[in-house]
This record gives sequence, structure tokens and C-alpha cells, in this order.
Amino acid sequence: MNARNFLACGALIALAGACATQRYTPPTDQETLAVIRAGFQDRGIAKVDRLNQTELQAACSKYRNNPPLEVRAQLEKAAAASVKYPGDGRWLGDFKQGERIAQTGVGLQWTDTATTVNGGNCYACHQLTKEEISFGNLGPSLYHYAKTHGTGEPTLRYTWGKIWNTHAYHACSQMPRFGDAGILTEEQIRHVMALLLDPDSPVNR
Repeated sequence: MNARNFLACGALIALAGACATQRYTPPTDQETLAVIRAGFQDRGIAKVDRLNQTELQAACSKYRNNPPLEVRAQLEKAAAASVKYPGDGRWLGDFKQGERIAQTGVGLQWTDTATTVNGGNCYACHQLTKEEISFGNLGPSLYHYAKTHGTGEPTLRYTWGKIWNTHAYHACSQMPRFGDAGILTEEQIRHVMALLLDPDSPVNR
């Protein structure tokens, strides 16, 4: 090895040693949020304020979606208190309209308008009917939902609550808060309830 190569190797070894001893300092939450915000801008009805987390979302981020049991219990209790059950006692609407809502993915996107009727996009995460050949699997299959869970008062309350604010049952669930976040109206939720629970619905055939 000539002198030039020897000096070059020595420099590389010294540099590697310096890198190995330099401690990595992770970015703060504020620095991370600043980088994220820099990549977004208001566009149509989609505003940057959507990056603002709720207390529950912040907790799930902090604990990487696995909060301690006591924290999870507090979050779920608060979410359960936010659920607004139908005041008139009408749980079910029209399952045909519920099917259209389940298959519709528009709403709340920058390409939509403030008057766009939101859909539920349920098939993105769930199987609902035997005929549907394209559906997501992030959530469980809901095929034969009523046959599996029944149609009594406990099932009605659970299903409504799950659609309204899923965090009442699983603090860090990825399912949207359809009622609590104003994605679907109360009447739309009734239609989705009918899709799941009406015995004549394609879900239960």
C-alpha cells in the first residue's frame, strides 16, 4: 500500500469512528409537525387544520396506538360519552340507501365541494355481501352481520355506537368516526344500520 492509499484509509477510519461516536438526537414533536405541515396546503375544502389532532389522536400517536390500559380506558370512556343515539328510537332506515352509502367513497376530498353528500366507503375495509368481489380487509367481514350478532337492543346500541364513534370500543381504531366527525348524518347512519341489520338486506341473505 502506497503512502497516498494509506492516508486515505486512515481518513476513512477516523471518519467512521467519529460517526460511530456521534449520538443521534431524534426530532421533537414540534419539529416533526413543522415538517409535515410544510408539505400540505389548503386546497378546496381540504384544509391544513385537519392536521390538528384530537386529544385521543394525540394519545394514540404518543403511545404508537398501544396506550396503557388506564389511558385506553379513559379515552374509550370519553368517546362513549360522545355517542348520540337516535332520540326518536328509530334505529333502521332503508337498506338500499345504506348499500349506496357503503359503496360511495366521495366526500371531504379537495375535489369535492362543501355540498357534496359524503359516502361511507365501507367496502374499502369490509366485506358486506356475497356478491361483492372487491373489498378491503382492514376491518372484519360484516357479511351475515345480523345472523351473527342478532338484532336485539344490545346489538342495536353497539352497532350505532361503533359507527358513530368507533373509539368508544377501541381507542386507537383506524375506523372513521362517522357520526362524531360529521362524516355521515344521523339519517345516513340509520340507512347503514339497516344494511347491517335488516333481514332482507343483501348483507344477511
